[in-house]
Amino acid sequence: MLITGGSDGIGRGAAEAFAARGARVVIAARNSERGEAAAAEIRARGGDAAFVRADVSREDEVAALVARVVALHGRLDCAFNNAGGEPGGKSRFHEQRAEQWTGVVDVHLGGIFWAMKHEIPAMLASGGGAIVNMASMYGLGADGVAYPAYVASKHGAIGLTRSAALQYARKNIRVNAVCPGVVRTPMLARSLALDPALEPRFVAIHPMRRLAEPAEVAEAVVWLCSDAASFITGIALPIDGGATAAL
Repeated sequence: MLITGGSDGIGRGAAEAFAARGARVVIAARNSERGEAAAAEIRARGGDAAFVRADVSREDEVAALVARVVALHGRLDCAFNNAGGEPGGKSRFHEQRAEQWTGVVDVHLGGIFWAMKHEIPAMLASGGGAIVNMASMYGLGADGVAYPAYVASKHGAIGLTRSAALQYARKNIRVNAVCPGVVRTPMLARSLALDPALEPRFVAIHPMRRLAEPAEVAEAVVWLCSDAASFITGIALPIDGGATAAL
């Protein structure tokens, strides 16, 4: 099981959930300190986890990452392409700077493309597999959040998911996406520390009137990778407390 962006937040929650079910987990992230700590904690609980540093915006590093997973475990059965970052700064289109655009799109969209490009051959070699890509409720609708690069990248992630799902549907490779609402992650905590007034606004977006927890998204990813979801491919699954139903 390969999880990009697995050092904290949703990715770390997924790594813990898969390891608890006996999966051999490889965590990839740019921050080596956090990544090594996440893998060590899983091992301390009796799980099987390793860390490999990789920047998903760089194809050469993604190719080396997948090769390392295959070298460690002989095959790649499942992948959660979760790596992401800050949404790039809130701005209107005519105020968006080039580095805001590329910084977000290269990771949130390019990272998924490079990951699938190299994961799929590894899965074909071993008879199939399951891939889950990280999208967002803002891949299903834009609303007025004014993060154009983020919204575009998440719509693109869903497009890549559907395209790959159709191309490999008869090759025993399932490809799906998850579309969370606002999740209580360390990244969110940093934003709330700067502006505590954000939390009630984020809560109000969701009809269930609360934020998601990383484990709630992780459980959906585990299910999509499992045989229980064996006839599901090409979906973009909202995990948003009803937010997209209200769009």
